[in-house]
Amino acid sequence: MATAAAAHPSYSYTTDQQFFLRLSQVIAGLIVFGFAQWALRGFVKPTQVPLLIHVHGVVMLGWLAVLVAQNALAGSGNLALHRHLGWASVALVGAIVVLGISAGRMALQLHRVPPFFSDAFFLALTHVEVTAFAAMFATAVALRRQTQWHRRLMIGATVIVMEPAFGRLLPMELIDPGLGPWLEAALQAVFLLAIARHDRKVMGAVHPATLFSLAALLGVHALIQALAALPAMAAAAQAIATGA
Repeated sequence: MATAAAAHPSYSYTTDQQFFLRLSQVIAGLIVFGFAQWALRGFVKPTQVPLLIHVHGVVMLGWLAVLVAQNALAGSGNLALHRHLGWASVALVGAIVVLGISAGRMALQLHRVPPFFSDAFFLALTHVEVTAFAAMFATAVALRRQTQWHRRLMIGATVIVMEPAFGRLLPMELIDPGLGPWLEAALQAVFLLAIARHDRKVMGAVHPATLFSLAALLGVHALIQALAALPAMAAAAQAIATGA
């Protein structure tokens, strides 16, 4: 069976870079909207949020800005600046991992875990998602010379950390706790399925990186569910929450 690359050997990333730029803009806009409407609806009071959470939010906004800027730079042909910004973003991703895990633990300590999540689920969620995000980012960097892999994995990494935005957009308190996370996963998958549709249109087949990203997304959700069911995870979450 022919691969996507073999289907159109002359296919260049410049052919459809505008698609990836627009997709990155939609993803960034949706995440920002999800958090902004949550605050505007009064579910969070910014003045009462710990400084660490604000820093975490600013760093995540920084990543979204980098994602959009990198796609714009690739489309404009400014590959030198694209590379420089890419290497600089390594430190940003490191900060995202540290702050994401720290923010999750702080929420447990302050008893601010969303009521539709158990403490064990929330602990698994906050650790697994940012770790998977960093792993996808690292893989994308390692494959930076394979542009079709690189840009799809960068989008895939960002889709993985879209979950908190959907958690604020969906009426999670009205959804069965066992179904809610998978509904979020389905909505996240829409963006990867959009890439799959695009792949078939321009290359004649779905690119392996798109399938890899989709498998990673579903694997992350399955791993979170499995870890949350472990007594050891519940014990760890309780220890953090009680300061034991």
